[in-house]
Amino acid sequence: MNIRATLADKPRPRYLMCNPQHFAVTYSINPWMDPKAWAATGQVLHAKAQQQWDGLHRALIRHGANVDVLVPASGLPDLVFTANAAVVLDGKALLARFRHPERRREEPIYAEGFHALRARGLIDQVIAMPDDVVLEGAGDCLWDARRGLFWMGAGFRSDKRAAGVVDDVFGVACVPLDLADPSFYHLDTALCPLPCGGVIYHPGAFTEEARAAIELRVAPADRIALDIADAELFAANAVCLDRVIVMSSCSAALRETLEQRGYTVVTTLLDAFLRSGGSACCLTLRLDRNSRATAQDAVTGTWATQRQ
Repeated sequence: MNIRATLADKPRPRYLMCNPQHFAVTYSINPWMDPKAWAATGQVLHAKAQQQWDGLHRALIRHGANVDVLVPASGLPDLVFTANAAVVLDGKALLARFRHPERRREEPIYAEGFHALRARGLIDQVIAMPDDVVLEGAGDCLWDARRGLFWMGAGFRSDKRAAGVVDDVFGVACVPLDLADPSFYHLDTALCPLPCGGVIYHPGAFTEEARAAIELRVAPADRIALDIADAELFAANAVCLDRVIVMSSCSAALRETLEQRGYTVVTTLLDAFLRSGGSACCLTLRLDRNSRATAQDAVTGTWATQRQ
């Protein structure tokens, strides 16, 4: 077993993380990654990454999460981004199939980790993607509890036809969204469904057709559009713990918008990971999502009242 529990089992949101012991930028598979810049001050940046990861880990636990930690593996610097490990819902884990060879080496590590979780009773089924279909886990496949569907990013790192696999495995709708800007190469860099029904998103990250798909399903009052400044801070790459939203940073205007909707915004700086194109959501994977649960089950009080 290569996973250890950091908290006793409790009825709390449960996340998977991986310590950044081997995190570095040693190759480039997205526009944020600059191996030469990392190499120039790598030791300092690695220490900063560890400190910032520890801060995120503490913030999640402080706000009620259980966290299981995957043991890192040498030579796999992006293993820290556990959001990419799988799509998880109703006890089923659909393991990722990566596009780039640099990350395909992570697949057996994640598979071993999920089988360990299954042995502990935290996952019921571990399911492999078809060999010829690429889907980079929850980095490109986000559960929207209020609408009872998955949003799925496609184009740069995941295949659009993976939506059909997700639909078949989980028995829920999966809405594919074509991504248009390589800086927002995974869906979780540009979109975040909120428990209240709001959706944080950066319109410029999507094709016109994808924006229309979002607008068809999300009412204008529930669309929280990010400008380029907040988008480049990866403000959409956030972790939602009921009324608490954990992210690296955001503008005062976005904070105010979220607070008006009843959220507490917790910022814990993660800019070391932005050098690899990741932030809070990328560093975590929710393990206990249930398609039968609603935002009202998880949140005391009514969102409608909070938003008036």
